[in-house]
Amino acid sequence: MDAVFNVNNEVFNYRVAGVLIKNNHVLLHKQVTDQHWSLPGGRVQVLEDSATGVKREMQEELGYTVEVEKLLWVTENFFTYQERTYHEIGFYYQLSNDNLNVTASPFYGEEGEQLIYQWIPLKVLNTITLYPEFLKSSLKELPTNTQHIIIK
Repeated sequence: MDAVFNVNNEVFNYRVAGVLIKNNHVLLHKQVTDQHWSLPGGRVQVLEDSATGVKREMQEELGYTVEVEKLLWVTENFFTYQERTYHEIGFYYQLSNDNLNVTASPFYGEEGEQLIYQWIPLKVLNTITLYPEFLKSSLKELPTNTQHIIIK
């Protein structure tokens, strides 16, 4: 069971995301119907720790077995999406997998054609719509210590 709670038109969401960077490209994804990109990941399950959750999500969505390197950011993100107000707690992990191939073409993951994935050059992040927005600059220079970020 995912750790997400709906109350009327408001959602509390506990999310993990993975930062995979290779050859100066970062792996991003988006819903087929959306215009914005985000880091791949998903909801943590009840009674699951966040590091295990991000590894599970990478396996389920992409078929990738990853290693968790370190926790980069903990976020408290407040936003509106599809006419619903979200309060999202996010754990963003730097991940590694030496077997990944960076390709220029978009591709679908293991769950079908709902999500599109693409390796995006770090140098063009400022030209795309990427949420949360702090990632546009922060992905270019990863922090040495975990940062706590509140996004309102």
